[in-house]
Amino acid sequence: MDVQKVIDELKRKYPGKNIILNPPDAPTEIVCEIEPGSINPDKSVAIAILDSNVKHYHRIAKVTYEVLRGNLELTKGGKTYYLSPGQKLVIEPGEYHLAKGKETWVKVTSEPAWTGEDHIPVEEGTKFE
Repeated sequence: MDVQKVIDELKRKYPGKNIILNPPDAPTEIVCEIEPGSINPDKSVAIAILDSNVKHYHRIAKVTYEVLRGNLELTKGGKTYYLSPGQKLVIEPGEYHLAKGKETWVKVTSEPAWTGEDHIPVEEGTKFE
């Protein structure tokens, strides 16, 4: 992933928004908080640009992934889905999921809003901001 190019584009498209690199030292996912939970605890919206994220689940949040650019391989509940721009997939609370792409832009909507406490990695020792 061309991290600096992605960050520059996010800053142009969404000025003043918080940008998070996961993991910070060698990001495979860059998240731009468009509507963070601090504004509305019932719902958050972010743009995630990803090559991959860590297999995880959410205890209470229902999360919708909508592909904006590129193609996404999304595995949830042991089944793999292949999504193109304009396609969406809903992930229910408790469903393990993992996303893979190649600098794929995804709109991620979480209801209620995303929190680090509700983002549970499956792999041991993985941390999220």
